[in-house]
Amino acid sequence: QVQLVESGGGLVQAGGSLRLSCAASGRSFSDYAMGWFRQAPGKEREFVAGIRRNGGNTFYAASTKGRFTISRDNAKNTVYLQMNSLKPEDTAVYYCAAQVVAPGNYDYWGQGTQVTVSS
Repeated sequence: QVQLVESGGGLVQAGGSLRLSCAASGRSFSDYAMGWFRQAPGKEREFVAGIRRNGGNTFYAASTKGRFTISRDNAKNTVYLQMNSLKPEDTAVYYCAAQVVAPGNYDYWGQGTQVTVSS
């Protein structure tokens, strides 16, 4: 079992920045890849960014590449999402997720943290 707890969401003006954190517990953090997803009202959940177990490879959605940065600190069992140049369309509930059971499949999810970007 893996438990994921996100933090760092809030209200920010367009052009501002936020850093989300996701603390993991329950299994060796360095054993699994991590990702961030988001879901806006009335829309499906979408991939935002992903990172390999050792942090050596990162992946981004086209809409976030160049503005968002995913990173992890395996010593602190935490994955981060630095979000810069935020836009109103980034408003969503942001979730972190873990690929624990099988590679390529996100099978553990956090409860989500709200990010609201005002224009």
